[in-house]
Amino acid sequence: MNKGKNKKTHVMAGILMAAFVGAFLIIIGRFLYIQVSGEVNGVSLAEWAKQKRTATYYLESERGEILDDQGMVLAYDRAAYRVYAILDESFSGENEDGLKHVKDPEKTAEQLAPLLDLDKSFVLERLKKGMKNESFQVEFGRAGKELSQEKRDEIEKMNIPGINFSEESIRFYPNGMFASHILGYTRAEEIKEEEKKSGQSSVEEITGIAGIEKEMNDHLMGEDGSISFERDKYNRKLLDPNEIIKEPVNGDDIYLTIDQKVQTLLEEVMNEVEESYKPERISAIIMNAKTGEIIAMGNRPSYNPNQPTNVENWYNDVISTPYEPGSTVKMFTWAAAIDAGVYDGEKGFKSGKYRVNERMDMVNDHNGGEGWGTITYDEGFARSSNVAASKIVWEILGTEKYLSYLKAFDFDKKTNIDLPGEVPGQILYNWPMEKITTGFGQGSTMTPIQQIKAASAITNEGKMLEPYVINKIVDPDTDKVIEEKSPKVVGEPISKDTADQVLELLDSVVNSKNGTGRPYKLDDYTVIGKTGTAEIPDPEGNGYLAGESTNIFSFLGMSPKDDPELIMYVSVNQPTLAEGELGSAPVSYIFKSVMENSLHYLDIESDKNVSEPVESLKVPALMDTKTTATKKQLTEEGFKVTVIGKGKTVVDANAAEGDELLANDRLILLTDKPVMPEIRGWSRREVLQLGELLDLNVEFSGTGYVDSQSIEKGKKVKKNDVLKLELKPEVESVEPDEEKSDKKKVKKTDKKKDKKKDKKKDKEEQE
Repeated sequence: MNKGKNKKTHVMAGILMAAFVGAFLIIIGRFLYIQVSGEVNGVSLAEWAKQKRTATYYLESERGEILDDQGMVLAYDRAAYRVYAILDESFSGENEDGLKHVKDPEKTAEQLAPLLDLDKSFVLERLKKGMKNESFQVEFGRAGKELSQEKRDEIEKMNIPGINFSEESIRFYPNGMFASHILGYTRAEEIKEEEKKSGQSSVEEITGIAGIEKEMNDHLMGEDGSISFERDKYNRKLLDPNEIIKEPVNGDDIYLTIDQKVQTLLEEVMNEVEESYKPERISAIIMNAKTGEIIAMGNRPSYNPNQPTNVENWYNDVISTPYEPGSTVKMFTWAAAIDAGVYDGEKGFKSGKYRVNERMDMVNDHNGGEGWGTITYDEGFARSSNVAASKIVWEILGTEKYLSYLKAFDFDKKTNIDLPGEVPGQILYNWPMEKITTGFGQGSTMTPIQQIKAASAITNEGKMLEPYVINKIVDPDTDKVIEEKSPKVVGEPISKDTADQVLELLDSVVNSKNGTGRPYKLDDYTVIGKTGTAEIPDPEGNGYLAGESTNIFSFLGMSPKDDPELIMYVSVNQPTLAEGELGSAPVSYIFKSVMENSLHYLDIESDKNVSEPVESLKVPALMDTKTTATKKQLTEEGFKVTVIGKGKTVVDANAAEGDELLANDRLILLTDKPVMPEIRGWSRREVLQLGELLDLNVEFSGTGYVDSQSIEKGKKVKKNDVLKLELKPEVESVEPDEEKSDKKKVKKTDKKKDKKKDKKKDKEEQE
């Protein structure tokens, strides 16, 4: 019995011994294999060790700049800082970068939170959570990013252990809301999250979201570089670090066709109208009639691309919002008939009402269908007759021929402007009534950019130009031009003779006694163009909105008359009008202010033989100069000078030394004994400059020029006094320097000769 037991024990011991020896041999074999091959499961141990020892840091490339046509920077990368806290205890001592870890999270949170405008509990929670998860470092959300140099210095002075900074770039737009729908904006998107493990804060990539930033993102963004080296556990370079450097490639610079001064003027005037009239929308665009270059473009509401939050309107309405345009389309309706050889401008027709047959709706002229009796088709264009347009489409030209011209003007397609988000209008042309109403701008939809592109055929001898906003693309490191645009003819919908005849018709709209565009006349240039009053479809589907201000009022104008250099389109959607005020008031205010000054600034010769052309003047040194001598010198040099007060010394002015003003810009000199001047006839911009000089709180009602002021001329003013002003589109101004003859008056705009016009006349001018 014992003998059997011993035998069994020996057998089991042998088995165990064999198993142990086998396992030992396998392990030894595995170790020998690893030693010889240097691999584990196909992974090279040498490479793995090298990877663990290697730290990689990304070298951020600079995003390209966006500049105007003169090289003024409109968007660029600005240095900013991001704060983070080192938690890794391996940093208990200083390394070569001087970094330490957070030792006391409670004290760290107490010191750091107020500097970042955060709650202490939020900072403390971040620190404790990071420590619990054994994170190398933690950040503090949006509040810890995009810090200024001043804020960084303020935090560094506290010498908080473990608190450090990384430099980053943020996109900056120095002019704020300026051309925001053209420039667009960017968003920083976090990438390469694994870099936190190697001791680097999270990396972000700036991506264009709208406008040029989106359209040209691939050119602007460049390519990041990197630097990698082997390190020890304290993040210090080894003696032989195997350092590899890949240099970053900066993004390309984008030069626009936008002129900063014209764009600034447009922005300011749109702001005034937005504040005074509270419209739903404003859109405006100025194009070089000879090239297709967009000189200025804007919309309201707008936004500041530096802070793209709570934005009311993301869309660039000029290119993205089609709507029924109204009577501006009539210039293309008449152009089609003239070009087809079927138009007789001297032929008469019965205005007022028109119906093809009993099954179709009645077409009414804009004065309630009353019309003007039997008039010629030329006069019908000047008066903006819907009946004339309908008869041209249905009876004279024919609907199919008219459709071919609409397509020749590219109203059925995009303009291919180099901006993202363009949406073309739609030609609504299924039923007879739709074909007729398209002739006077109802039913079919268009965008402002489509209309201004089509108008280029009229101003450019029948050749239609493609609009564009990008002038050239430049490599910032070599200044080499990568790509440069030039004018592009994309169609010839009408002949030169037709274009010339349409220019004459457009002249009658503004400059004849029956024209609807008389409010758009300029002082020094002859304007031609076409007015529009578009109805707005009821969202409930019940026809069109009713009411005096429930329209889109617009004007598509060109100047100078015989050889237009600029084309400008302005539309104001549902402005709040005063009783009896015409819809043309806010539109004409924008058009006249911007067009007149732009023509002068661009040094376009006047076609009205103005004796003294307006030129750009450079402001000399003004501070602490003698008032009388300075005023005399400036006046002799051509400045329009207004002196505030009776002081002997100039203490401030609305322009600094070196600034350039147009000769018709007001230069305000503040003396050491200021009093309130006479400001009747001043523009809103001039008054705001005066208010800044005198530290006044200015309140406006209306739009246009000052008609009355709450603080009388000659009265002393104190800081923060309230100056209330009533503005009107047309007033007479009293020049404040004409003390000896206050009754001497200068007309600011063409004064209405008959202020008691009947409702019929008002309706005509509104159309």
